[in-house]
Amino acid sequence: MRYGAFGLVEVLGSSNAILVIDQMLKTSEVAFRTWNTKCGGHTTVFLSGDVAAVTAAVDSVKGNPPCEIIAAAVISNPSEEAVRLVEEEAAKHASAK
Repeated sequence: MRYGAFGLVEVLGSSNAILVIDQMLKTSEVAFRTWNTKCGGHTTVFLSGDVAAVTAAVDSVKGNPPCEIIAAAVISNPSEEAVRLVEEEAAKHASAK
């Protein structure tokens, strides 16, 4: 599948991740893909959409953060490897249901 862009936002904790996801989904036409939690509760949220929509969504949480934003990035025209990593992570969460 082709993605125009991926947006990544890192926060501390699952509850904060949900706040960030909610705000970004309400900001522009983006789709939540998955999230990844690592040591210490650092959670990275992944979403996709066209470059303008993803940029607007990420900028919305950077400009009016619902919690502390540790890091944020937009990857336009993600590589096949980046797409594979996100889709594998999403599949792990889907199979855990």
